[in-house]
Amino acid sequence: MVIVDTTPFHPVDHTWPDQPGDRGSLTVGGDSASIVEAVMVAASEEGAFAVGSDIPVKRGAEGWTWLVGHRIEGEPPAALVEGAPVSMSVDVAHRDGLSRGHTACHLASLALDLALADLWRKDPGQDAIGNPDFEGRANQSSRIREDGAVDEYRLGKSLRRAGFDTETFAATLAEREERINAQLAAWIATGASSRIETEGPTIVDRRRWHCELPEAEAVILCGGTHVTSLADFSSISVSLDLSDPQLLVMTTTASAAV
Repeated sequence: MVIVDTTPFHPVDHTWPDQPGDRGSLTVGGDSASIVEAVMVAASEEGAFAVGSDIPVKRGAEGWTWLVGHRIEGEPPAALVEGAPVSMSVDVAHRDGLSRGHTACHLASLALDLALADLWRKDPGQDAIGNPDFEGRANQSSRIREDGAVDEYRLGKSLRRAGFDTETFAATLAEREERINAQLAAWIATGASSRIETEGPTIVDRRRWHCELPEAEAVILCGGTHVTSLADFSSISVSLDLSDPQLLVMTTTASAAV
């Protein structure tokens, strides 16, 4: 594990590990090593040191110093000692793929909310563009990958008690999928801007994704990386799987603009 004063690497968030950390390389004293993943690291005022999922407190907790750790493949270069200057390089293609995957994931969730809006008998709260928030109510896991994502939604008793019509949803699954994909195509065609705004310069400052969709500006708390424009996509599509009637699996696939 290597920790440096400043880094271009984006780490996986230990509290919601949806986007993998960056990978790349470092060079010191003429020797290079592969960085297989960037992770969150926290050190307490009492001397505790924790990495990734072993961090016992929430992101930004007082009394802790927050850092980015870089996992090295194999043995580190011999010249890699405390205080040594290093050169670091991020795998840009991998980062760009994850950025497309993350933006596509947010857009797919918003399109899903819109496609399911008529299935609510009660108000579940609103999503980032004012539609009933199925994503916020039902999502139990999200995994970003290069040019895509997989999201899982629990369709159990609590969701039905909240007013969601799971029976009609299951009966109209193919129609809902078509609606989502049509909406995604329409949004991509706008070439809308996409950006991250931060409240400060550190890794634990709040970050929000903004996207200027025709319906409204979507604003979502997000610790990941994103494209700068929907024009970066040639397509985004989803497939919905209800093989388990209690679990919706949405697989999102994106393609980069040529």
